[in-house]
Amino acid sequence: MRLQGKVVLVTGARKGIGEAVALALAREGADLVLVSRSIQEDDSIAREARNMGRRVMVKQVDVGDSAQVAAMVDQAVGTFGRIDALFNNAGISKPAMLWKMTPEQWEEVLKINLSGTFYCLQAVAKPMMEQKCGSIINVTSSAGLLGTIGQVNYTAAKGGVYALTKSAAKELARFGIRVNTIAPMAETDMTQAIAHDPKFKEKYLERIPLGRFAQPEEIGPLVIFLASDESSYITGQTICIDGGMVML
Repeated sequence: MRLQGKVVLVTGARKGIGEAVALALAREGADLVLVSRSIQEDDSIAREARNMGRRVMVKQVDVGDSAQVAAMVDQAVGTFGRIDALFNNAGISKPAMLWKMTPEQWEEVLKINLSGTFYCLQAVAKPMMEQKCGSIINVTSSAGLLGTIGQVNYTAAKGGVYALTKSAAKELARFGIRVNTIAPMAETDMTQAIAHDPKFKEKYLERIPLGRFAQPEEIGPLVIFLASDESSYITGQTICIDGGMVML
C-alpha cells in the first residue's frame, strides 16, 4: 500500500469528493484526520476507515476560523506524531449574479474557500517544516481558472487558491514540502444544479470532450499519487480532472 504509515488530514471529509478521497486514502494504508463542520465520530466514513484497520481522528472544525484550525492540527500532531499530507478540500458555493450578491454571500465563500485553505495550509506547514517533508493538495476548480457566470465569489476564491498554491510551493520547497492543486469536475451536492438540470447539464457537457462528469471516486487516484512518495518531484502544479474541459 502506497500510503502505509502516513497520516493524511482531509477537510470537507463528510461527503462528496472529500468522503470518496478519504476512503481511497484509507484503502492505500493512510491513517486519517477527518475534518468537517458537521462530521460525527460514528459517521459511516469513520467506521469504514476503522474497519480497514486505520487510526482515525474525527474533528468538527470551521476551517474559516484560524484558531479552530490551529487547535485541530496541534491535536492531530499530538495524537499521531506527524501529518504527512493535507487534502485541502473544504468548500462552499453561494451563487448569485454580481449585482445581486450580498456582502454575506461574498464574505462567507471567501472565508471558507480561500481563507480556510490558507489557514489549513499554514497550520500543517509548521509540523511539516520540522519533519522536512510533506505534501499539500489544494482544490481549485475550472471557475477559478476560467471564470464563470453567477459565481464571482467562488471564482475569486478558487482563483486565489490557484495563485496561493504557486507561492506556497516556492516558499516551502526548501523544507521538502510539495504543494499542488487539483481542479476536479465531479457530480457532488455542490454541482447538483449543473449535473441534473437539463439546460445546464447540456451546456456543460458540450464543453467536456469526454462527454460526462466525473464521479467523486475518480478523484482519489490522483490525490493518492500526490500524497505519496511517487510524486516526490512534483510541486507548484495544477492538474485538472475534468474530462478535458480545461487544458492548461
